[in-house]
Amino acid sequence: MVGVSYTPTLDQSTMPTRRRVRPASAVLVWTAIVILYVVWGSTYLGIRIAVATIPPFVLAATRFAIAGIVMLVAVAVIRRGAIPRPTLRQWRDSAIIGALLMGGGMGAVAWGEQTVPSGMAGLLIAMMPVWVAVLGRIFFGDRLPRVAVAGIAIGMLGVAILVGQGVVIDRSLDPAGVVGLIISPIAWSAGSLYSTHGADLPDDPFVTTGMEFVSGAAVLAAMSAVSGELASFQPAAVSANSAIAFAYLTVVGSLVAFTAFAWVLRQAPLPLIATYAFVNPVIAVFLGWLILSEPVAPVQLIAGAVTVVGVALIILARSRMPAARQPAARAVDRLGNDELAA
Repeated sequence: MVGVSYTPTLDQSTMPTRRRVRPASAVLVWTAIVILYVVWGSTYLGIRIAVATIPPFVLAATRFAIAGIVMLVAVAVIRRGAIPRPTLRQWRDSAIIGALLMGGGMGAVAWGEQTVPSGMAGLLIAMMPVWVAVLGRIFFGDRLPRVAVAGIAIGMLGVAILVGQGVVIDRSLDPAGVVGLIISPIAWSAGSLYSTHGADLPDDPFVTTGMEFVSGAAVLAAMSAVSGELASFQPAAVSANSAIAFAYLTVVGSLVAFTAFAWVLRQAPLPLIATYAFVNPVIAVFLGWLILSEPVAPVQLIAGAVTVVGVALIILARSRMPAARQPAARAVDRLGNDELAA
């Protein structure tokens, strides 16, 4: 979850400071935004397919190791080494953020989707802005407009309906998987907040993200070793569908989508870009139903709509806050996204 953000993708206060360069055409801007809608909304489907035959921590570790190395090498080649070498403190802070975003965030998503449908995962991960607002208020005293408080309450109600129906009433959802998908956006939000409250990171968002990908991949590799996944993993057992999903997540979900995100941040208003935060779960539910035949009950649609309304209210409230009150921001993938961004 390559995932911006109102994480670094889901909260305006965690987005990179933008400097407009050349005005782009509306067609290009909307193309980039549609990429965020479709790609980050589809990563939940990709993860669900991939973990069918690839252990979740192995999947996430390999995916982000490849994406991080490719990103760092590409930046070095394109800019011909004209990038200040990261300091030890920058590597330390990147490792902390990478552990929270990739290890806790994306690792928990992949683990949870072993037993929880992709559409349900998308709805639970959509709570990212809610957790960013809550943790920001608790630990950093961030101001919460009344509209944001209402959004938090509505978002929590939506999740309560989803979890209550699936875990308590009809018992169609695995409680452990649901817990993992609740922990994921909390960990991702913690990493996002740390990145904007005192972390020392490189100015270049691609360098920063590459470092976080690589650091997070190391944490995920350790998790795969400790859990026994690495020792029991049999590459020959990976299905063709899982291999294709893995390639899609790595290349399109992480590299292509993040590049589109970093570009559009300099070209379009933040409130417009932020709309992906409540479009992604809708796409996740639709694709899960269309491709994997995941059941979509009326109560899930109602709960999902309630959750999305809560997220939209928080984004609306933060988009209206004075820019001077927003911390300097850094770009991190998601998605997820992943995806939690990617």
